[in-house]
This record gives sequence, C-alpha cells and structure tokens, in this order.
Amino acid sequence: MNAFQRNESKETLFTFISAGDDPPKGDFPAQKKSPKLCGSNYPISIAFIVVNEFCERFSYYGMRAVLTLYFLSFFHWDENLSTAVYHAFSALCYFTPVIGAIMADSWLGKYKTIIYLSIVYVVGHLIKSVGAIPSLGNQAVHVILSMVGLFLIALGTGGIKPCVSAFGGDQFEEEHTSERSKFFSIFYLSINAGSLISTFVTPVLRGDVKCFGEDCYALAFGVPAALMVLALGE
Repeated sequence: MNAFQRNESKETLFTFISAGDDPPKGDFPAQKKSPKLCGSNYPISIAFIVVNEFCERFSYYGMRAVLTLYFLSFFHWDENLSTAVYHAFSALCYFTPVIGAIMADSWLGKYKTIIYLSIVYVVGHLIKSVGAIPSLGNQAVHVILSMVGLFLIALGTGGIKPCVSAFGGDQFEEEHTSERSKFFSIFYLSINAGSLISTFVTPVLRGDVKCFGEDCYALAFGVPAALMVLALGE
C-alpha cells in the first residue's frame, strides 16, 4: 500500500456532512427563546434595556450639566482650572470604552461587564453626591471625594458604552431583523431623551432648591445618582 492509499484509508474513518445536509438530530439542543413583549417579536428584556439607557444618560448628562459651575462656585476654582478638569473628565469618559470593550470581549462578556461597571458607576455617583455636602469636612475632603467619584463615573459610563447596544441587539432572533432595527431607533431615542431632559432638570434643582443655606449641588448630583441606581435595578 503506497502513501496515497494509506492517507485515503485514514480519511474514510471520518464522516463528512455537506452544506446542504441537516446535522444529526439530537446532537444540538433547541435554543430556548426568550419571552416576548405583549405577544410581539420584541423580547421583554429590551424594555428594561431601553429604560436602563434612559436613566444612565439622564444621570451622566444631568451631573455634567452643573459640573463646571460646581467647580467655580463650590470649590472656588478659577475658570482655567475648572475648564481643564472638566475636559479631562470628558476625555476620560471617551477613553474608557476601550477598557469596557476589552473586558467584554476577552474576559467577562457583555452582560457581566455591564453589571459590574454599572455598580462602579453607581458608587461613583454616590461618592460625588456625598462630596457635594458642604458640612462634610473641609475643601480638601470635598475635592478628593469629587475626583474619586468622577473617576469612577468615567470608568462606568465609558465601560458600559460599547456593551449595552450590542447586548440589546443580541436579544433578537436572527429572523427578526426589522424588530431589531426598530429597537435601535427606540434605543437611541431614549439616549437623546434622557440627555435632553436632564440638561433642563438638574440646573433647576441646583438653582431653585436651597440646601445647607446655598445652591443644592448635593441634590443636583443626588437625583442623577438615584436614576443610576434605578438603572442598575432594571
């Protein structure tokens, strides 16, 4: 028997399935379909994802709407330092999606990355809100708490950014392409709605509500923190 014949005899030990053949039944369990929303083809989970994103965007843009004023009037920083810190925070928020993407793709997966970094996000908001209470320590304490809170917020908001929309798209079966397309439209509508509403609401909370005898930054940061807690609960 020559070498070609020996190789041919080995190949007969394997069973090949052509592209048109069905795989053997019983080898692959049927995929369990998720419950649908009101009898439609939309999974129930996407309702929670949309509400979660609305609350998350409200919390981020609501906090950011009064952040520069917080530096100027609460810390009494000059405009140059306030602007520099504000833009450094914004730049960090746009860098941390790289960290979230690496965590999701190489380590935890999208769902666990969203959960863990959302917890970090909530902790950052709470620390930031506590740091805005005037009676809590001196200015050094306020600055430290605020900077730690902003760092955690930047890690949380950027880290979940590359995961949430993709995770929402994963909830649909392959044949429901039109429903998936409409989901992304609603998803981005919730982003813009949360951003727009918070930009009007949090400055009102800061200026029209007085606490501790001055503008209530603790409330202006606390309401976005509460919305982020709600988003995590969703």
